[in-house]
Amino acid sequence: MKSILLSVPFLFFNMMIAQDTIMPLWPKDNVPNHIPFDEREIREYKDILYVRKVQEPSLEVYLPSERNAIGTAMVIFPGGGYQVLAYDWEGSDIAKYLNGKGIAAMVVKYRLPSDVSQKEKYKVPLMDAQRAMRLVRSKAGDFHIDPKKIGIIGFSAGGHLAATLGTHFEDQVYAKMDDVDLLSARPDFMVLGYPVITFGEFAHSGSRKALLGDNPTAEMIDYFSNEKQVTVNTPPTFLFHATDDGAVPVENSLLFYKALKDKGVSATMHIYPKGGHGFSLALKDKLLRGWTERMFEWMESLKE
Repeated sequence: MKSILLSVPFLFFNMMIAQDTIMPLWPKDNVPNHIPFDEREIREYKDILYVRKVQEPSLEVYLPSERNAIGTAMVIFPGGGYQVLAYDWEGSDIAKYLNGKGIAAMVVKYRLPSDVSQKEKYKVPLMDAQRAMRLVRSKAGDFHIDPKKIGIIGFSAGGHLAATLGTHFEDQVYAKMDDVDLLSARPDFMVLGYPVITFGEFAHSGSRKALLGDNPTAEMIDYFSNEKQVTVNTPPTFLFHATDDGAVPVENSLLFYKALKDKGVSATMHIYPKGGHGFSLALKDKLLRGWTERMFEWMESLKE
């Protein structure tokens, strides 16, 4: 009986810790660009946990033990064509893997463009991305991280959102809410996995349609074609992609690499002969799974 009684507060304590790992991105009842509507978040699990129709964007925090922490953090943007989030496959699984390297990791459950619950749907993912970056920076002390060592990683359409943040971090896409919004939204480095980059010739049409609708203007296409938005202030970038990607052509990464090179921004790219699209950690592929070690080596080189 004594052992059972002792386990109850211990269990309660663990539950409190688990709940504290999920943080809302925005102040309560003050999510920008939101239209009240009877739309609910949908979570579906097949072999991957898919999240659709996000209404309450959040940050799920995964921290290594203090003794293993190296002071670096990565903010994670799962992919899904701006229609769904592959939440564990390109989110929480990535976070846990990074923790094993002493890196703090935060998965962003960002809002997906909606015609019924948002005013200007094309702005909404970038709003959430900027806010996520600022929120992590504001919690640097709590998370035991260096506020100047916070990077981002995005996959597929999440890679497009990451690249959009990396090229539009100074754009004011929402009104300041609190002191968090006084902080910089610039990532210190970027990792882009088989990313959607362009909305031009080599666009992933599903992502473009979901974000911009059926008839976007040339101006909007250019704004979200991130190879056209690179500046000398774009963060150092690591790209990886498979040549045989049938969903997001490898030219997306090639275009962004060239744009970075032309602006003198440090860039590293690994192109694999096979792998298709959406391979995440690729743990069952002896060649492809090496992208993670190449990334860690690259991150180490940033310190030099």
